Amino acid sequence: MNKKNLNRRDKIKFKIRKKVNGTPERPRLVVYRSLNNIYAQLVDDVHSKTLLSVSSLSKECIDGLKEIKGKVAKSKVIGKMLAGKAIATDYKEVVFDRNGYLYHGRVKAFADGAREGGLKF
Repeated sequence: MNKKNLNRRDKIKFKIRKKVNGTPERPRLVVYRSLNNIYAQLVDDVHSKTLLSVSSLSKECIDGLKEIKGKVAKSKVIGKMLAGKAIATDYKEVVFDRNGYLYHGRVKAFADGAREGGLKF
């Protein structure tokens, strides 16, 4: 990829990915936010596998998000849901990858929700 064509988020993302790696014992928690939705995955970088994923569009999440207003509040609920799924599959510690986004708003709310749900990072 040509450095001139990279936008600000991609530059930050590459710097983060140099330092942050997920292992089978401590996977990488990746957050992606689009204009209206938020997506998260637990990734094992050693075996290049996605261990589990949650999004605000998944069927189990849509029912819990109907009465919640605002994207920040929804992000916090998605964080709690991901933490619940992760702990159910024996992942208690993760490495947080904010994917080039600044740590505020929806990304911070998601991280706070995941911490409240019991994940450690």
